[in-house]
Amino acid sequence: MQRKTPPFRADHVGSILRTTPIKEAREKRARGEIGPDELKAVEDREIEKIIKKQEDVGLQSITDGEFRRAWWHLDFLEGLQGTEGYEMQSGVQFHGTQTKPRGVRTVGKLGFNGHPMLDHFKFVQAHTKRTPKMTIPSPSALYARAAAREAVSAEAYPEIEEFFSDLGKTYRAAVRAFYDAGCRYLQLDEVFLVLLCDPEYRKGVSARGDDPDKIPLLEAGVINTALEDLPADMTVTMHLCRGNFRSTFVGSGGYEPIAEVLLNGINVHGYFMEYDTERAGGFEPLRFLPRQKTVVLGLITSKYPQLEPKDEIKRRIDAAAKVVPLEQLCLSPQCGFASTEEGNLLSEDEQWAKLRHVVEIADEVWG
Repeated sequence: MQRKTPPFRADHVGSILRTTPIKEAREKRARGEIGPDELKAVEDREIEKIIKKQEDVGLQSITDGEFRRAWWHLDFLEGLQGTEGYEMQSGVQFHGTQTKPRGVRTVGKLGFNGHPMLDHFKFVQAHTKRTPKMTIPSPSALYARAAAREAVSAEAYPEIEEFFSDLGKTYRAAVRAFYDAGCRYLQLDEVFLVLLCDPEYRKGVSARGDDPDKIPLLEAGVINTALEDLPADMTVTMHLCRGNFRSTFVGSGGYEPIAEVLLNGINVHGYFMEYDTERAGGFEPLRFLPRQKTVVLGLITSKYPQLEPKDEIKRRIDAAAKVVPLEQLCLSPQCGFASTEEGNLLSEDEQWAKLRHVVEIADEVWG
């Protein structure tokens, strides 16, 4: 029952704890002590090392750990036409901490005319014989993260509908560019859609003038535009997250409020779904999953070092299999280990033990 195409029985979200040489080189670059070529040389060496480590623990999907990024989303979004990064008044508030005050906004007409991350993907592809995976933020990250309508230029987009139309077309160009670069496994990282499962977040969305019941349909439309005319040999999955920064989170709540639109209304092939704590609710919303789609159960936490008992994980897989057939299920950590360069609160060795744990359990469950 192993899978030869992604998502794999044992898979992972993609980001990996930054190694000490990466951290030191990025700090030197920020101080102007080294140039971009010297930074890239360090990145190249360290990414080659973690590619080998991913292979050694038994993973079939291989990423660059997002080692060339500071953020899971901003580095990509700032590379699109019509956007700019800026310093916000404060960072995003997590439970007990907050991020750096960095944001991105739309200042002109959106477009795509190439991106540095195309070369980032090609580097991974050139250094593994397994399946290289590219991770990029879902389109919602450009609108929903901070000020929403206030972060979209009224001069460029007096009508917000035109913004969403261009956003979908921009992402469609990006998806095609990754395909042309050789990418056959692309992951959209989605936070803001699943945060609509949190009652408090929904109140905030309403307070800013948006309708939390209409947003899932709107976001589904943008993503589906991005995936129009998708080549048959390209797999696109969506990772769903309630926030992941320094082992903390933003939202809580089961998937029920968005489940039907999410699983039936968005044209991806599979979903990486956070299920490591009670904050994600039960498996009942998976009843909306069509037969041709896959759910990767995020039952292993990436936030803490303790290894979950294998029997407990198998029991939960069995529980999910009462809603969705076992052949439509896979296993992964609930999120990456470093959604930002700061990383979660566990060691590199503990991180690799988690990934090895995923592979071992998947082998025992699916053969």
